Amino acid sequence: MTRIALCQLPVSPDPAANLKRATEALARAQGADLAIFPEATLTRFGRSVSDLAEPLEGPFVTGLAAAAREHGVAVIAGVFEPAEGRVHNTAVAIDASGAVVAAYRKIHLFDSFGFRESELVAPGSEPTVVELAGLRIGLLTCYDIRFPELARALVDRGADLFAVIAAWGSGPLKEDHWITLVRARALENTMWTAAVGQAPNPSESGDGFGIGRSMLVDPLGVVRADLGSGPAVQVVEVDPEATASARAALPCLEHRVL
Repeated sequence: MTRIALCQLPVSPDPAANLKRATEALARAQGADLAIFPEATLTRFGRSVSDLAEPLEGPFVTGLAAAAREHGVAVIAGVFEPAEGRVHNTAVAIDASGAVVAAYRKIHLFDSFGFRESELVAPGSEPTVVELAGLRIGLLTCYDIRFPELARALVDRGADLFAVIAAWGSGPLKEDHWITLVRARALENTMWTAAVGQAPNPSESGDGFGIGRSMLVDPLGVVRADLGSGPAVQVVEVDPEATASARAALPCLEHRVL
């Protein structure tokens, strides 16, 4: 069993406030091997991301790494890195010793529903699987969940769990889209999927990013935990035997033709 803390936090425009929330969440994630935080945990989306983006050696990731080391918990969290006039929307992976072991730059940018992420964010290009807490974890960020070919590429790279981080936008049917897509990626790949989104933060921003609904979904698409809409930290368990059992009953990965 691997114990994962789903850390559904509200995100402020202020990186220092967000680092404080994240370190407090790690202190609450007792017994977890891995803590997963939302996309853009560094700061909220907006024009200010260009000014607030930090290299991975900057104070936010350094502070998060120190907290990971203090509590002996691996961490995945969303940050923004400078990128030649724009930024990268990055999922950074930190092991339990506090070492940065991977950085996935979001490939699919959210130029949809009237929003143009590509004006601020430069796309990445490389699907990323990282070894953390005894698992090979495939990293996806928010809009990536709408692209099943990326999830399948992570399977082909040996992932045995998807970690999806998000700042999902609110709006008609958007919450339903999130739940459906997370369950679909889990079921079609018979893959444990830990999906963590921002909690709403209307007191600090009216941008509509963050619906909560962080969840753990098992390899048959069953929601094992759902955090609802408010701030929460919940420790859940991932059982590799459930993956083996699901794939024995539903060997769809073996049946692939294309």
